[in-house]
Amino acid sequence: MTKKRKHQEDFQKVKFKVGKKKPKLENATDTTFKTKAIQIPEQLKEDGVLPTQNRKLNIKDLLSQMHHYSPGVKHNALLGLKELLSQYPVLVDAHLSNIISEVAAVFTDKDSGVRRAAVHLLQFLASKIRAEQIAPFFPLVSAHLSSAMTHISEGIQEDSLKVLDVLLEAYPALLTDRSVILLKNFVELISHQQLSKRLKSRDKLSWMLSVNPNRRVTSQQWRLNVLTRLKKFLQAVVDGSSETEDEGLQEQKDSPHSLRNPICISWKLHANNQQHIQLFENGGLRPKINSSFRLRSLTSVLDSAEKGLSSAENLKGFIEIIVPLLIECWIEASPAQSAPILGNLLESESQQLMQQVLSIIHLLWKLTKRHDETYKMELWLRMNYLVDFKHHFMRHFPYSVQETVKHKKKDSFKGNKNCMTSSNNVDHLLLNLTLCDIMVSLASTSTLQTDSGWLDMIRKFVTDTLQDGSKLSSKQVNRLLGVTWRLMQIQQNKVATEPLIKAVYTLYQQRNLLFPVRTLLLKFFSRVYQKEDLRSQRIRSRSKVLSRWLAGLPQQLALLGLRNPELSNQLIDIIHSAASRSNKELLQSLQATAAQIYDPLEGTLVLLPAEAQRRLVQLVYFLPCLPASLLVCLSRCCIMGRMSSDLATTLIGILHMRSSFAGWKCQVQENSMNDVDYFSFLFSTLIGFSREELTSLQGIRGKPHISQTQLSPIRLYLTDLDQFLHHWAVTEMVCHSLSTIPSQSQCFDILQTGICKYLVGLVVIPDSTAGSVLCAINKLLDQACIISENLHKFLASCCYSLLYFLLTLDKEDAEHLQKRDMLWGSCISALALLPRLLRLMLQSLQVSRICREELPVVAQLLRLLMQHGQLRSHMITNEFLVHQIIKDIMTLKSGEVQEQWLTDLHYCFNIYLASHPQAPGPMNAVY
Repeated sequence: MTKKRKHQEDFQKVKFKVGKKKPKLENATDTTFKTKAIQIPEQLKEDGVLPTQNRKLNIKDLLSQMHHYSPGVKHNALLGLKELLSQYPVLVDAHLSNIISEVAAVFTDKDSGVRRAAVHLLQFLASKIRAEQIAPFFPLVSAHLSSAMTHISEGIQEDSLKVLDVLLEAYPALLTDRSVILLKNFVELISHQQLSKRLKSRDKLSWMLSVNPNRRVTSQQWRLNVLTRLKKFLQAVVDGSSETEDEGLQEQKDSPHSLRNPICISWKLHANNQQHIQLFENGGLRPKINSSFRLRSLTSVLDSAEKGLSSAENLKGFIEIIVPLLIECWIEASPAQSAPILGNLLESESQQLMQQVLSIIHLLWKLTKRHDETYKMELWLRMNYLVDFKHHFMRHFPYSVQETVKHKKKDSFKGNKNCMTSSNNVDHLLLNLTLCDIMVSLASTSTLQTDSGWLDMIRKFVTDTLQDGSKLSSKQVNRLLGVTWRLMQIQQNKVATEPLIKAVYTLYQQRNLLFPVRTLLLKFFSRVYQKEDLRSQRIRSRSKVLSRWLAGLPQQLALLGLRNPELSNQLIDIIHSAASRSNKELLQSLQATAAQIYDPLEGTLVLLPAEAQRRLVQLVYFLPCLPASLLVCLSRCCIMGRMSSDLATTLIGILHMRSSFAGWKCQVQENSMNDVDYFSFLFSTLIGFSREELTSLQGIRGKPHISQTQLSPIRLYLTDLDQFLHHWAVTEMVCHSLSTIPSQSQCFDILQTGICKYLVGLVVIPDSTAGSVLCAINKLLDQACIISENLHKFLASCCYSLLYFLLTLDKEDAEHLQKRDMLWGSCISALALLPRLLRLMLQSLQVSRICREELPVVAQLLRLLMQHGQLRSHMITNEFLVHQIIKDIMTLKSGEVQEQWLTDLHYCFNIYLASHPQAPGPMNAVY
């Protein structure tokens, strides 16, 4: 017991008293702490509720489900994404990176339903996302596409073509940037590598077509699907090339007839140093640099793999791989080997495959012409593939479709069997033309004797197709004209080219041709004409068919009118080009149809837009003869306002250059324009109204169209502002042309005779006509001119009528106020130039004959005439007349309160006339 107690005492529990705190231990840990709130406003903001679709899933939920193992969940997620993004398009930009990465990842999904939904979603996104938005993520999309195209699963490969269709449609430029990898993928879809038995080393592998019995479609159908996409891809590469060319009518790089952009020069601006003209050699096409050095292009700095098909080495390598495979596809689809007959029949599916084969080769040939050493590339193609092409392609040429048309009327297909398009949209004419285009590109003038056999087959086919009267599409005609042009370049003698031109002209003469077809034919003939015109005179042999075509262009232009302005522009360009080269047949035809083209009511000139009108006005310069009837039409065109005033002044200037008064050192063409007819044109244009129009104006009475005063026998017809400004601009050009005629006195006599014959005696005269006559008088009058009394009286009446009209204008009449400066200046200049004119006008101011309301106007006119510096001396000379007029006014106003205007009149008379100042200053009245 004793030992036990001792042991317990060592661990004896300390007893505490009730109510006392437990003392702290020596090794106790202090657990107290203090907290303070941390304010982070941006992080404490609550996120807005993300929009959801009908299953209450937002975009984050749907994107997270894309990783689910279940195909059904992923399929529903893709459908939900399409639904959500269609309702809320703003989510596309906010979550673009995640959407693209998740959708691209399922290109290789094992489930076909998921892949199909992914394609539909991608097609939807392509319409919402621009190319520049998706460009940063496109390498990822391209990598997933490449993975799908080379996948071991046949279903994934088939669906990859659908993805490719979407991307080619929406983003062709981004896709063609990765052409090296994708082209290899195309090859692997239809073939596989095999070690060549002829080579002991493994340096070079050959490709051969592969056959997979596990596919849902036949091998031929699968190759057709792949080659169709390959053709679209190569077409995108060609379209994205820096040089744009027409598919059929390609310009050679060294052609001197490339399109030149004309320089529009305004000689007024150039004379005032406001326009600088920079001239280049070659018509402004590009500066010509004679140097043996060549600058390296920027693309040559890149690696060959990065340049894709823009590298000659890459292009050659791809051609070496794909062309043998295409030939194998052709052999499988071609008809059974038998004796060649016209129009070898093909199954529709076989023809589709053959069409894709030829289209791919054609596109590759186009790419070879984009490189600098085109001749070397063509020589390489000829050496490697001409034999195979002749053996396989030309063996059964031409081809047609084996098809039985049932329940069709006889008129359903017009034309021969070579120009039909089958019900499955296979164009076998285009097939034959593509083959022709490929083959003629391998021929040249130096190989004409060697290739004469198959070239004659192509020439016959082309000629028959052009002449059989079938309705051809623009694509067919484009390819057809391209082959025709190449045949003409290979054999350039007239015996070979004339039948081809005649065949094209037969097609051109068809009625109701489509506009694109007509445009292609015009371009072809224009190009042939330019090529022919370039030859030196000693070897030039004019084509009769081409001359007949040119001669018919003016008549076509006159008949076309406003029905097709774009086609009219093309005709005008060709006519202008031939006229500038003095083509005899065209100029004769243009002369014969000039009256129709320049008819002021329904002619081509007044119907077409301004730019076309400018070219037609320029054509006037090239007309061999300008008879009086044509000048009448041109004058009406100038004054009717259906072409701009600038264009009207240009026409007047052109006619002046064609006249005998232009100051040519060489003799002007005889009988081109009679001097009398030229003066008649200028006078008619100066008047601005025809005789019939002036006659019809005589019956108009009262305001707002007539300005009338009791002191002048002439009433003014107030023209619209637009008509007035147009007429005034034309008047200035007419006056300029009249002032350049050497014998001014004779010119003035002619003008005076015309005014006295056609204007003197009229009661109503347009205000623009009165101002124009005064402007012309001011321009032509000199000391040798003698003015008749009738003209003096007529001009005096015009001056007072115009001045009265200007002084009675309402300030609110903004339209007529803009005429004031021009008309006032013409009147004052005429009065200052002709003292007798001022005297006659003052003599006509018989205030006793007018009503009291007109007295302030007469007083204001006298005051302004006295204040004007140019008229001061003449007013002093006529002081007695002025004093008498004032006296008569005072007599009429006697017994009445003197008004302010009468006080002002007395003041001006006392200041300017009564004191007879000796040195009048050049004070101009402001009214």
